[in-house]
Amino acid sequence: MSATVGAGFAVPDSATVQDATASGGSTLADRLRRVAAAHPDHPALHWREQTLTWSELDAAVSATARALAVAVPAPAADAGEPDRHPPRVAIALGNTPDFVVSYLGVLRAGLVAVPVNPGFTAPELRHVLADSGATVLICAQPVRDRIATVTEELPALRAVHTAPPTAGGTDAFPARGGEDLAVLLYTSGTEGRPKGAMLSHRALAANHDQVDAIDPPVVGPDDTLLLALPLFHAYGLNSGLGAVVHHGATGVLVDDLGDDAGLAEIARHRVTVLVGVPSMVAAWSGADADTVAAALASVRVVVCGAAPLEPAVAARFTEVTGRSVHVGYGLTETAPVLTSTLVGGEPTAGSIGRPLPGVELRLVGPDGTDVWPDGGTAPDDDPDGPDLSDTALGADPGEIVVRGANLFSGYWPDGRGGPDADGWWATGDVAYADDGGDLFLVDRIGELILVNGFNVYPHEVELVLSAHPGVAESAVLGVPHPRTGETVRAYVVPAPGRPVTGADLLAHCTRNLARFKCPTAVEFVDELPHSAIGKVRKTLLRPESS
Repeated sequence: MSATVGAGFAVPDSATVQDATASGGSTLADRLRRVAAAHPDHPALHWREQTLTWSELDAAVSATARALAVAVPAPAADAGEPDRHPPRVAIALGNTPDFVVSYLGVLRAGLVAVPVNPGFTAPELRHVLADSGATVLICAQPVRDRIATVTEELPALRAVHTAPPTAGGTDAFPARGGEDLAVLLYTSGTEGRPKGAMLSHRALAANHDQVDAIDPPVVGPDDTLLLALPLFHAYGLNSGLGAVVHHGATGVLVDDLGDDAGLAEIARHRVTVLVGVPSMVAAWSGADADTVAAALASVRVVVCGAAPLEPAVAARFTEVTGRSVHVGYGLTETAPVLTSTLVGGEPTAGSIGRPLPGVELRLVGPDGTDVWPDGGTAPDDDPDGPDLSDTALGADPGEIVVRGANLFSGYWPDGRGGPDADGWWATGDVAYADDGGDLFLVDRIGELILVNGFNVYPHEVELVLSAHPGVAESAVLGVPHPRTGETVRAYVVPAPGRPVTGADLLAHCTRNLARFKCPTAVEFVDELPHSAIGKVRKTLLRPESS
């Protein structure tokens, strides 16, 4: 049999492969080789009715790497700036073994992986493929049909393969070092068109080393992880799949959570580590209590990230399951985890925890001075300004600025926007720290609303709105106002069976927020636009006139 990509996986009968130790062993594909040698018959992946052992996965990855060595053209001798890096291979597949084999095959072949959301429209695909200069796209037939409408606009895309050919090829794959580019991950584009974050092999591995330094261990070789998060996203790709390979654990691939939020698969494979997002935690906490308790009987760690987890949802999950939800924070550019409540032990409600070992984190005020770790103070009331006595911010907020081996190398293709000369990188996120050292995320700097010169953090207003029983979900943003510069507008999805009016919500906000933070308009919508991992895409809500 031969390895196929895009239409179902098959494992080669045999494969002669290069010794990873000779190549330095610095990539995730090298790690795979060592795990396969040490535990060949241990299950690596479960998917539907199929199981792939580590030796089978390793052989399939080598077959795909050989195919890619034939399919991917070598860069021309006079190649420009982007092509000083290895050729790029885009992967637009769901959470199936095909994605895993393709991704690790790209890395083993010494190429650069460009994971892409298979649900992208043709224009969205065109942007990522053109910007990255990908020469090969590994995809299933629906994506191939979609991209066919724009292939003439992609001169660098010399071949589109549903399944790379397996004939010929070599096992003498190029050795790659830690600083070599491994992955281009395109951000969600909250501030314009998506940009490619350049993640090196070093950055991917460093984040696992940082998480490994947490005591007690988060993941070990005997664990089984739920891989239900999209693998084309940094969270699912490195915190999920990467952790499975790094530790030689077992992954349970889920490409459709179904009506039971994946509980049947969790129970079937006795999952021990749940890696999720708030919508998954909410679904589990809202399911039948006995069903959830039975399904999660083997689970020992539950982590949640990618978007804010409302404390009420976390509390409900703990009440139903008897387990705490540990919250983490990070970005695509940080491979991805920066902080976790696992660092401090028991999670504090609403907190994103503390920096991982090996991650340096500062909070920097608008004037460029640090407001933490030296400690912040509660803001003083300004007799000439708004009433801050009821603010949810316990200390001066500042922009999160970080340094660590897990940071990206800048944005494609020239590294712009990366860490400064001293290794520090400003995230664009605002947070504050309490007296115990726990961090609380406030908002994105770009989403800060200025009302008469006073800061309004949308997330604070959204937390107040979410406390109203008539609100299922909300999003807050600033819109121009002729007198105050900006004003607060709320978009609200009403809760089913809970009639509520705009006047009700404005009165609720007035009781819980200083006047300048209160929305001046509420617009009811059937749903909010979300990214693949559940973040609200506020750029799609903003009126064009603004």
